[in-house]
Amino acid sequence: MNKRGIATQKLIKEKAYQLFAKKGFKEVTMKDICEAAGLSRGGLYCHYESTRQIFKEIMDDLMDQQDEEFSSKIESGALAVKILDEVLERYKHEMIDRDASLSIAIYEYFSSNQDAAVENPLHKQYMLSAKMWKRLIKYGVDKGEFKEVDIAAVFDLIVFSYQGVRMYSKLMPIEEQIPKRIIGELRKLLVKEREQ
Repeated sequence: MNKRGIATQKLIKEKAYQLFAKKGFKEVTMKDICEAAGLSRGGLYCHYESTRQIFKEIMDDLMDQQDEEFSSKIESGALAVKILDEVLERYKHEMIDRDASLSIAIYEYFSSNQDAAVENPLHKQYMLSAKMWKRLIKYGVDKGEFKEVDIAAVFDLIVFSYQGVRMYSKLMPIEEQIPKRIIGELRKLLVKEREQ
């Protein structure tokens, strides 16, 4: 694909992300995305067949970005605490940013895609995220920066508290103190005293 096509796909995904965050998955139509991206129906369908295809690509991109964020920093030998702090700081801001939350859209997308013959795509996303986080936590433990912890349990605390607050942020105002307390406790659970 040429540069123009790549730029168009990027624009489509940016505009679609905003619509999905605002309206959820079920309420967004291809017509909505055409209007938001300033494209004709033919221009949009040249790149994507459905809102489902666009949403899946957005989700894949988000997972790839997080994987790259963790992997590149670990491979460069960065401090585990520094990687953790950067990610948790981003999570803290994302938890209260109700306008950019895809939580409702994620729920709608995955709950409407329940084919028993196909692996649950939400579980697949969960497993990819678990792999990345477990790698970071093990890296921190091995470097002596993190405490010996039940890595799977800590990952579950991270992902479910993060997603839970993001979901609630779509339904009610979330005070800044809530994610701040959660992040603080997660950090205390992981980071050895001398690093805090």
